[in-house]
Amino acid sequence: MGMIIRPSAIIRQNYNTVSDLCKDTGEPVFLTKNGKGDLVVMCLETYNRRERELEIREKLVEAEEMRLMGVRDIPAEAACERLRGISRGNRVKMGGQPYV
Repeated sequence: MGMIIRPSAIIRQNYNTVSDLCKDTGEPVFLTKNGKGDLVVMCLETYNRRERELEIREKLVEAEEMRLMGVRDIPAEAACERLRGISRGNRVKMGGQPYV
């Protein structure tokens, strides 16, 4: 689906329409003010999914940086388990220690 763009007045006039659109499509809704981009609105589920995806990407970049520095690799099974934990919302550092 393409970008969903609506005028900002819609959120003042009919919040439920925007909320339903976000939930039904799973996509962010871009709101404009005076014809220019102003806000992005998305349902909480979409936001949380995107945050998990970003965290996984950050961990992959961190692992690549460690590899380039010569840090010994970890077994693929352990790496996959850590990524599965992140996708379930468990935040774990590459060393295996949970964030406090």
